Amino acid sequence: MLSKSHIKLITSLKQKKYRLQHNLFVVEGVKTIKELLASQLILHALYTTESFNIDAKNEILISESELKRISFLTTPNAALAVFKIPEAQPIKEDGLILALDTVRDPGNMGTIIRLCDWFGIKDLVCSKESVDCFNPKVIQATMGSITRVNISYTDLNSFLEQTKLPVFGAFMNGETVYKAELPKEGVLIMGNEANGISKEIEALVNTKISIPRFGDLQATESLNVATATAILLNEFRRG
Repeated sequence: MLSKSHIKLITSLKQKKYRLQHNLFVVEGVKTIKELLASQLILHALYTTESFNIDAKNEILISESELKRISFLTTPNAALAVFKIPEAQPIKEDGLILALDTVRDPGNMGTIIRLCDWFGIKDLVCSKESVDCFNPKVIQATMGSITRVNISYTDLNSFLEQTKLPVFGAFMNGETVYKAELPKEGVLIMGNEANGISKEIEALVNTKISIPRFGDLQATESLNVATATAILLNEFRRG
């Protein structure tokens, strides 16, 4: 049976300040939990409504009503785990690096992390104003990819000022990506959902690139940032 202290701790992890305070984050869903258990991440506790034969020492069987009390989902998915937040690793400045300038939406962040995993982007560099990658909605959207991408939160201005890699930025008025010469090494910056790349970061961009519109009316203002990231990463990988 869950104690009040357990319930209080788990439900508090919905907020970033408590995740940082306890150095813990929540994962829901059997498939994602199994992926994280197979990684280097350290399990704090695993709560399940039945035995899944998961090789985890800290597995605690609970009732469905108890799971509903601690779940962040409208329809709880049979299991919930609490993992320790891993220590941040140094950014390796080789190959292609993706940088996010104040991406706020958890769904977008989670999808972008999955895209990094798919396209073999090892380092994702986020401005400090970007949504926390250990937000429960982000974790849900990554589907386990968070274990295979090194995610760093830093002063993006300082990072771009010191990097020796060429810096590319996604803009509406940039050179079409289908004609641009794209190197194997560089930094690709994606901007905020509403405002794009900030003026401060724009000043540090070497090459502006864009995804051209092909519709007859061309009435769509812009692409979703995760969709745009997928298209641009694909072009970088095509060379």
